[in-house]
Amino acid sequence: RSFLVWLLVGAAALSVLVGDAAESVAILIVIAINTAIGFATELRATRSMEALRRMASVRTRIRRDGRIQEVDAEELTLGDVVLLDAGDVVTADLRLATSAAIYADESVLTGESAPVSKNAAPMAAEAPLAERASMAYKGASVTRGSGEGVVVAVGANTELGRINQLAQAAAPLASPLERRLDRLGSRLIWLTVGLAAVTALIGVVQGRGWIEMVETAIALAVAAVPEGLPVVATLCLARGMLRMARKEALLSRLSAVETMGATTLVLTDKTGTLTQNRMTVARYLLDDFDVDLGPEGPPSGVVDDPRLIAALEVGVLCSNATLSDASPDKANGPPQPIGVGDPMELALLFAARLSGREPEAIAAARPEILEHAFDPDLKAMATLNRGEDALSLSVKGAPESVVERCARELSADGPCALTEEARAAWLSRARQAAGRGYRVLALAYKTARGEDDDPYEGLTLVGLACLADPLRLDVPRAIADCHRAGLRVVMLTGDHADTAAEIARQAGIGEGAFSVIEGRALSDFDPEAVGPADRQRILAADVFARVSPEIKLQLARLYQREGEIIAMTGDGVNDAPALRQADIGVAMGRRGSEVAREAADMVLTNDAFPTLVEAMREGRVIFDNIRKFVVYLMSCNLSEVLVVGLAIGLGLPAPLAPLQILFLNLVTDVLPAFALGLSEGDAGVMKRPPRPPEEPIVDARHWTLIAVLGGLITIATLGAFLVAYLSWEKPAEQAVTVAFVALALAQLWNVFNLRAPESEIADNEVTRNPYIWLALAACFGLTALALWWSPLADLLSLPWPGRDGVWLAVAFSLLPLALGQVLLATGAVTRIAEFASSRLALSETASPPSA
Repeated sequence: RSFLVWLLVGAAALSVLVGDAAESVAILIVIAINTAIGFATELRATRSMEALRRMASVRTRIRRDGRIQEVDAEELTLGDVVLLDAGDVVTADLRLATSAAIYADESVLTGESAPVSKNAAPMAAEAPLAERASMAYKGASVTRGSGEGVVVAVGANTELGRINQLAQAAAPLASPLERRLDRLGSRLIWLTVGLAAVTALIGVVQGRGWIEMVETAIALAVAAVPEGLPVVATLCLARGMLRMARKEALLSRLSAVETMGATTLVLTDKTGTLTQNRMTVARYLLDDFDVDLGPEGPPSGVVDDPRLIAALEVGVLCSNATLSDASPDKANGPPQPIGVGDPMELALLFAARLSGREPEAIAAARPEILEHAFDPDLKAMATLNRGEDALSLSVKGAPESVVERCARELSADGPCALTEEARAAWLSRARQAAGRGYRVLALAYKTARGEDDDPYEGLTLVGLACLADPLRLDVPRAIADCHRAGLRVVMLTGDHADTAAEIARQAGIGEGAFSVIEGRALSDFDPEAVGPADRQRILAADVFARVSPEIKLQLARLYQREGEIIAMTGDGVNDAPALRQADIGVAMGRRGSEVAREAADMVLTNDAFPTLVEAMREGRVIFDNIRKFVVYLMSCNLSEVLVVGLAIGLGLPAPLAPLQILFLNLVTDVLPAFALGLSEGDAGVMKRPPRPPEEPIVDARHWTLIAVLGGLITIATLGAFLVAYLSWEKPAEQAVTVAFVALALAQLWNVFNLRAPESEIADNEVTRNPYIWLALAACFGLTALALWWSPLADLLSLPWPGRDGVWLAVAFSLLPLALGQVLLATGAVTRIAEFASSRLALSETASPPSA
């Protein structure tokens, strides 16, 4: 759909009209090659994406027609009664009818990492999704308890389906590279039409035939359009795509490669992206000191403290979970618990193991004989265990409930009375821990008189367990790398504001003080109608908490309206609409939901946030390389236009035929340009700020460089042609061959003029690039083939010009290289570019200088 491709189609059509079938076929081959490369590369990416999808069919237990049966999830219908147990995945939206201490993990929908309590009691209709305790939603998983629910929505009508529809409705914008290439192509169209018309008019005035002038116009059109540009751009993007894949960043479309380098803002989810999406015990708060649990467990000096031992034992005994193993996490260092049950209970079991107390041994020494299920009113549960000498009750639950029911506390000297002052102090410590983003559980015990003893009276408070979804260890460094590269990072999460703020603080988001906005403040947010004050407040925020999928989508649109190039990361279904809307949607391959992966442009198969930074670096290198080979191709094409146009204007024969120009553009231009596109990039590419989103590929400095280099090649080519035709009086056909060879060689030498001005002449990024030397060797061989192989020479109309003609062409071809190196060494090119920038005030909307 690009302008450049349609310009090539137009040139092919004109060639057919004037009977030049060879030119038309050659141009169509160019289009076919470009299409094949892009299609094959994106097809490979699509197949890789499909390999990530989970293909297993989900079964669910229901009561239908008075009997319990198991059916495929897609067979559910409204009114079916679904039976839920711990470990089940909810397969439709359900209104709970019965509930026995059900907890569900809804992080895929809400972004909240901890399971939430469910019950059958009515809820207010306007309650936000995260607070609808009487509903179980498709995609959630039951972590504890059992119950039944009536199917009230299936398929696209579920919350999951609604989010998927949002994702489908979100319209991804054209990539920055696509927009830049289209702008360049549209300018070239007008330049080409103008040059062809003027040249044809001059020829008619001179008395030349209209067929000859049409052929000349085609030659100018072919010369003005860099046919190799789409091919080389596609090849470079394809190579960048493969390099990113080796670094475990899988892209679904070619243009996304360069877009990564244009990113100015990263919108990141919290759960599973910045955090590990698992619960862990970070700290125990005991009567007069705190115990921090690191990856290796508590400090050695407190491992045998009776208060810590009591806290660990209560956490193990008051549990329904089973810890089976712990697996190392290469990305994050600490091992992760593997087992069955509530994530918070698994975390308590794992904390005991880290502290040297095996949960199995504790449970075996004091076996459970009775469980008091979780009481949603008290927000606590208890177990009755039999010891060697007596029965004991172990209790855990919300601090505000458990602490109020404790009569004593466990101190260094043993149990002692819990005063009102001490009770208030415990509750204050719990609130402070919650304010730091922890989920806090109170742990207590008592000796039981029998099985009918009230489990929640006369308790002894042991301490508080602080649980958290820990930050991924590689995230702070990656965030710091983003800041050094001039990128801003903003967190969007469905979790609590306090939890989000703590994770943001640990990750380094905001680089110091930062502001947090909750989703309820954006309930009626419209990016097109928001006022200036609210707009500035929203744009200045670093963390958005309790945000719905709709708000994430609207925020993405607002930032895009402000001119930002957005990379949005996420792994849940609730992230999918914003992932699709963003310039680059980045999903997690391991923890990410299928819906998120389908909506994203890139999948991090290792779930590592630093891989995103690597992808951005690759994108910046790709753009620098594209700019470099565009300058090379455009300077070569400009020289072709000037050679033909000036010769016609002077009344001379056309020094180049359309097919000759096409050969140069496709053979001697493409390979060096592609070699320039394979550069490894500057080591400091991620230490400079992102380029402006609408900065063109060719700015004022580079248009000036194109004009200077194109002018030097023109002088050399016309000089060789004039000497051969006028001074040496060679036939016009042989003089054309001299011009062809001089132009081909001058364009090949021109690749060395693309070095950085401050680099050494013999040691620079161009001379160190091995692909440059391979490309030059191939192009020299192809040029010699066009000159000495009769079938190709006849096709291109290149008669042998004699040895003197060849040496004349070689000598003149070296002039642009010599003069270009002098201009680079003296800084003349830079000064000319600066002068052009200040005088011509070329910008994104300005037209390129005419020939």
